[in-house]
Amino acid sequence: MFLDHHRILIILHDLGMVALAWAFAILIREGWPLLSNVETVFWQMLPIVLIVQSVVLWQGGLYQSIWRFTGMPDLALILRVSFIGTFAIVLVIVLFNQFELTHRSSLLFYPFLLIFLLGMPRLLYRLWHEHSFNFLLTDEANLQRVLVLGAGMSGDMLVRDMRRNQNTYLPVGFLDDQTRLQGGKVQGVTVLGAVDKLLETVTALQVDMIIIAMPTATNEQMRRVIELCEQSTVPVRTLPKLDNIVNQQISIRALHDVAIEDLLGRAKVQLDWQVIKTGLCDKIVMVSGGGGSIGAELCRQIARLNPTALVIIERSEYNLYDVEMQLRQEYPDLILYVHLGDIFDAVAMHHILGRYQPEVIFHAAAYKHVPMLQTQIREAARNNVLGTKILAEAAIKQGCQTFVLISSDKAVNPTNIMGATKRAAEIFCQAMNGRSKTHFITVRFGNVLGSAGSVVPLFKAQIAKGGPVTVTHYNITRYFMTIPEACQLILQAGAMGRGGEIFVLDMGNPVKIRYLAEQMIRLSGKIPEKNIKIIYTGLRPGEKLHEELFHIDEKLCKTTHANILLAEHRNNDWDILIKTLAQLTHACDQYLENDIKKILKTLVPELNETET
Repeated sequence: MFLDHHRILIILHDLGMVALAWAFAILIREGWPLLSNVETVFWQMLPIVLIVQSVVLWQGGLYQSIWRFTGMPDLALILRVSFIGTFAIVLVIVLFNQFELTHRSSLLFYPFLLIFLLGMPRLLYRLWHEHSFNFLLTDEANLQRVLVLGAGMSGDMLVRDMRRNQNTYLPVGFLDDQTRLQGGKVQGVTVLGAVDKLLETVTALQVDMIIIAMPTATNEQMRRVIELCEQSTVPVRTLPKLDNIVNQQISIRALHDVAIEDLLGRAKVQLDWQVIKTGLCDKIVMVSGGGGSIGAELCRQIARLNPTALVIIERSEYNLYDVEMQLRQEYPDLILYVHLGDIFDAVAMHHILGRYQPEVIFHAAAYKHVPMLQTQIREAARNNVLGTKILAEAAIKQGCQTFVLISSDKAVNPTNIMGATKRAAEIFCQAMNGRSKTHFITVRFGNVLGSAGSVVPLFKAQIAKGGPVTVTHYNITRYFMTIPEACQLILQAGAMGRGGEIFVLDMGNPVKIRYLAEQMIRLSGKIPEKNIKIIYTGLRPGEKLHEELFHIDEKLCKTTHANILLAEHRNNDWDILIKTLAQLTHACDQYLENDIKKILKTLVPELNETET
């Protein structure tokens, strides 16, 4: 351990406390003045006590602790090293046969005195640092007056960090809906009442900033709080969801502007990480489309679970470069193989799978832009259907254990080419299950916030330009979840599956896109219709007013996970399916787009051609 001058001072302090504890232990038992023989033994034993106790303090790890963050774990450590040191001293005394002149009762006092003398200075230092008198003398006019919403553990830790960083923020009050906290104090700051008192409190206390310290708040709670905040003209900051905070340590560095994810993101999803880890740990895992929004996040989640190796296939050179750089920086010990490749390239797929022999494949590669694919029928079918077929066949040939197809809510009663191709891919994977040792699992979900090509980045760009924000229909709704949440549930479903299942992720309640647009405008500090207009452009080709997560013939069943449902899939004739896919391959090879559309209709009879 590197010894800087601060640590040397701490060691010298502790040695002084050891000497004092030993001296007071003797004085309590013997009284003052000491008899000459007792004083002689005291001075004889003092070097031994100092050496033995200092070794125990060092080996016990006391000098790895930082005084300004002293807490219960540090006090428990002091208690432990004090009693261990006492026991070691007793052994040495016995060895030197000094019990003849040292009263045993003196050794009973020693550890308690040492605990007090080591612990009290540390606690006083922390108290001084967090509630520094310098803070009281600071010119409050230069500090931002902060009102904190949420007086729980997160609010406590946040204000504590403000105390440590004395040059920016001055916490002037808490608001919290828990009546038991109201009227009390947290870190010396009063809990003034319920959140409903926000507007009057902001005015009365001349608040410069509102901080929402409610990282476990539900969607409904966050909507209510932010709607109240929007009625004031005060800037608002918030903490990320608790599972997104590094080591769950709350600090002012974690604050960010309120984002749409804070409104639409839901309460933390509880996952069985042990089951997920068992399914992926020490296995070779492959992700197709690993440079996309979902694929890249899947790679990051998988990298945390200690796979034997992670193999990424991605057709975009930049996306592949980007995800590779991130993973190598964040997980330097990860064995990572990246390949530029097109899943429709059968030679490449068989070569890559044959080389690495992946045991689990997450198939995220797909075209997904609904309006664009309406006029790109061949590319949609070639990539989403035939590319899935080629990758699945390569997985079977190489003995892959699990193949997880990542599908979409647009595959249910599709009104567009994209949805039809995803449904066709589902049908093929379900049919393949049971025809080999590979377990084929399908995971179906709706929109993810902030993914490439989604509505959120579009709205952000439109708002940045001053509007207008374009919404296709006044009543259009979509299901939303965050990218990390979607990927975690994909991993959970993949671990639960035994083959042949269609897992449907519980997306909560659908969200009106109009509401999404209005909230994003408000979060940018503007007023909808006043500062930025919203115009309604009409449904685009193939676009539904409301999406669905399961077909009427797919009976939904509960699973062991509250956020994952099981849809019973419909059976399809294998011989007809293979013949139809051969026709699709021929039509793609010949660029016969009208034929491709007819074949998709054969594969997916529920495709509503009148809307495409």
